[in-house]
Order: sequence, then structure tokens, then C-alpha cells
Amino acid sequence: MEQQQQEEIKITKLNTIPSSNEFISKIEPRNVPADWKAFDKWNPSTGGLDYLQFNNWTNIRFNCVSIENVVDGLCTMFGRLAVRIQLMELAGSSTVEVMLSRSAPVFYGDIRNHERVPLPFSSFIGYCKGVSLQNKESHAPCSSTEKLLPASIEAEQDDLLVGEAPHQIYLAQVPIMNMEKEEKVQLGGLIEDIQTPQFLETKTLASINLWMNGAQTRSSTHYDPHHNLLCVVSGSKQVDLWPPSSSPVLYPMPLYGEASNHSAVPIDEIDLSLHPRAEHSKKYSQRVILHAGDALFIPEGWFHQVDSESLTVAVNFWWRSEMMSGMSEHMDSYYLRRILKRLTDKEMNQMLSKTSLGASNKPSYEQSDEHGCNVVANNIKVSGGNKLHDLEPYALKSLHELVSLVHDRVNAADLSNQKPEPGRVKISELYYLEEDPVATIFWDLDPLTLQKMFLAMVQHFPRTLEGLLLHLVSPVGAEVLTRKFDEMDQLIAEQDRNEFYQAFYSVFDDEFAVMDTLLNGKESFSRQAFKNVMDKFLGVKVH
Repeated sequence: MEQQQQEEIKITKLNTIPSSNEFISKIEPRNVPADWKAFDKWNPSTGGLDYLQFNNWTNIRFNCVSIENVVDGLCTMFGRLAVRIQLMELAGSSTVEVMLSRSAPVFYGDIRNHERVPLPFSSFIGYCKGVSLQNKESHAPCSSTEKLLPASIEAEQDDLLVGEAPHQIYLAQVPIMNMEKEEKVQLGGLIEDIQTPQFLETKTLASINLWMNGAQTRSSTHYDPHHNLLCVVSGSKQVDLWPPSSSPVLYPMPLYGEASNHSAVPIDEIDLSLHPRAEHSKKYSQRVILHAGDALFIPEGWFHQVDSESLTVAVNFWWRSEMMSGMSEHMDSYYLRRILKRLTDKEMNQMLSKTSLGASNKPSYEQSDEHGCNVVANNIKVSGGNKLHDLEPYALKSLHELVSLVHDRVNAADLSNQKPEPGRVKISELYYLEEDPVATIFWDLDPLTLQKMFLAMVQHFPRTLEGLLLHLVSPVGAEVLTRKFDEMDQLIAEQDRNEFYQAFYSVFDDEFAVMDTLLNGKESFSRQAFKNVMDKFLGVKVH
């Protein structure tokens, strides 16, 4: 089932641009990324393929040639945008905010790791021209440690430099159009040159943004609250994607923080002692390489990390998903509880897996030694009884192990003041199946065999059964045992059910104390699962 689910969220590759109806009915609702070829290549009338490489800025004209299965709107958009950026006829006098990062070429989304500084767009283009000339002369990409700003604009940008090492700058998410914050639009003059792709014409766009970098850049891993169509105009981008369900291995920043949509795991310096689940992050990732003319649909909530080669230009479209647009605010608290409950239930099942990612170090339980097993076996042989003869060999072995564990762990002389021996974990703190030998024994027995084993204990080891249920059942043990009881109830008749529970609870002086112990254990198990969910998906530590 898990493999089938993984197949269903694989990236879809399209060779043709979908129609509006196809996008709405087949692509957008799946909430799975898709990429396709918007056009094959540039065909500049002067022979140039990369407009940033040219020195003759006034006589260049670009024509986008339509080919089979190409949307003219996208070609028009890319071609006109390239001309306008290159000639700087409208936007050159605009002031834009550039990102400055000391961790270049990595740009982290948290504002503690970068600054946004105003810069004339024409100066940024001049910077890119300098990088282009530098690359052309060296025939190699610029190192992030080199002095990148060309001499022509160094003087006016002294405030961007600290000492001898300049910050690397990145034109990231510069608004061309923004429906929600019109005052934030910095390159509004370019909107006339952008024709929305046909399959998005029925959507209400939230914003259109320009992304442009001179040297190589890498964004930190993050997700967006909107559907995203990323279109590469020039250069190339490598996009690694993770589905929203991968949040636990990416350690999202706290929901109440400024960078709540970013991963807390450093891209190039993963410390598994701090982020142990990140070891599995590559298992859930998918990679797409975008070249000039390629477009990628990134659904809301999908984590992505983007590497851009030198001199890359891209435009992206953001719009709200139909689900979020149609959700009434008065239902928010209800849906929040439903979602948290579903995630908690899933986490509980994960905690019952012997290979759960979140399991902590196993406690050092002592295994029953040969002498202990002989004692238990002698007790069973002396006691005798038909119920013991009814047990299968593997069930009899499980009974031996349970009795031995009770004798080993429970101090009959002072049950109320037990203190765990050094190296042992308290029973009340066991929440994962692989941590608890008692819960593991319950888990490995089918419900009807477990029923027979308990009836044997009622007849031959009533005090052991009492010690087991009152003092040796952990939170995960309580969850497993009650699940087994639920399964058993579905398999036997009502009369047999009643007879079993009557015999089972007859062992205890106060049967309600046993019920309270199991219920409290189950609630403790659920509470731990909820804490895990808050940490894994929201980055919030609950104590």
C-alpha cells in the first residue's frame, strides 16, 4: 500500500502543454508536480541564444519561433520579457530588493541569515553583465568567494560590501504583479509583456515574480502556500521536491516563527545528532532539471530546494488552490482538529512499527537466562492443566517469556515504589513497540491465541497476570493489548466474549483499577503521538 501511494505522488512529465480543462481536471487536483517543455530553443534574429551574453544592448531583437505543441502565449511571454530585461527600457530605472547572504551560494529563507537591500535594477543588470564577461573570459563559473561586482558599479554599491568579501546578491521573488500587496510591486512595468499561460486563464493569480541570479545560487528547502508554476527563461535550475508527507524528515521550522515554511536542516551541513530523521530525506525526494523554456508545476505544500546555474532568469506564477479558496473560515478549527487527529492516528501506527523512524534508543532489558526459563518451565509442569496443553508451542514460549519478565521486573514485596535499575527505562516511558518486550509479545500473537494464553494465566498464574497488567504494561503495551482485544471481539460470539472478560477480570481485586491502567496507558500513548506530530509537522515542542 505504501509503495502504491509513493507511485501516486511521482512527478508527471508532459511533452505537450495541457489545455485549461486538462490542467483543472487531471493535473491540479492530484497535487503532484508536473513539468513540460514550453519551447525548444531561442532563435534570436541576430544569432544569439543567451541574451545576457551580448554586448550590443541596443540592436538585439528576439523572436520566439513556435513549434508543434507549443503555446504561443508562453513563447510571447518569454521572448518579450527577455527583450525588456536586456534593453532595460522600462524596468531599468526601478529599484528592487536584492537578497544578500553571508552563506553564499546558499540563500536561507530565515531573515536571520540574509538581508534585503534596495538596489537599482539597472545596477543589478550591470552586475550580471560583469559576471557574464568574467565567465566568458575564464570559461568557468564564478566562485562564490571571488569579488563579483564589476568595477563600474562597485563605487555606488559600497554599502553592500563588508571588508574585502562582497555578499553574493540574488534577485529573488521580485513582484511583477501582486494582487494582495500592490504596494510591494517593484517591476510592474514588465506586466504588459507577460501573457498568462492559457491553462491558467481561469485562475485568479496571486502574484507574478521575477527570479534572477548572476552567480550560482541555492535556495534553502521550503514550501509555498500557493500553487506555483515555475518557468525558466534563461539558464537552468535543478529542483529537488518532497511531498508534504515528508515534513518529519525535513524538520519544518516552528509554525509561529518568521520562516515557518522553511526546513531547519542546513542543506550542506546535516548534523544527524540534531536532525536524525534527515538521514532518510533523500529517500522521499524527486529531482527535475529545468532548462530555458521548461516549466514546472509545484503544488502548494510541496517542499522544494532550487539550485540555479550562473545567469539564470525565471518567472513564476502563484495562485491559491481551489481547496483553500473554497474553505470557509468558520470551519478552520474543525478541519484543524480533523487533520491533527488523522496525523496523530497515523503516527500511532508508525510507533507500532518495529522500524519506526522516531524510536529512541532501546532500553537495556535483561533477557531471561537459562536458569530463569527452567524455573518457569518447572512451574508450568508442576501446575499442569488442560489450558496449558491447549497452547501451541510458540504461545507456550510467549507465556514463558511473560512470566519470566514479570518475575524479573516486578518486586512483589514493594510494587508501589519500584525504581528502575541503572540502564533501564521506566515502563511508564515506553512508547515504541521495539522498545518494549511485553508489548512485542502481545503484538506477535494473533488475538485468539492471546486469549488462550490469558485464560491459561488466569488458571495457573493469576498473581503473575495481576502483576503484568498493573505494573508491567507500558503506554505502547496498553495500546497494543486493547487493539488485540478489539480484534478478538470481532472474531468470537458475544457469549464467549462475556465469559472471557469475566474470567480475565476475576483475577483482580479491583477490575476498574485495571481498566483505568489500560485507559491511562492508551491516553499517554496517544498524547506522545500528538507531541510527535506537533514536532514533526509543525516544528513545535510540546512538553
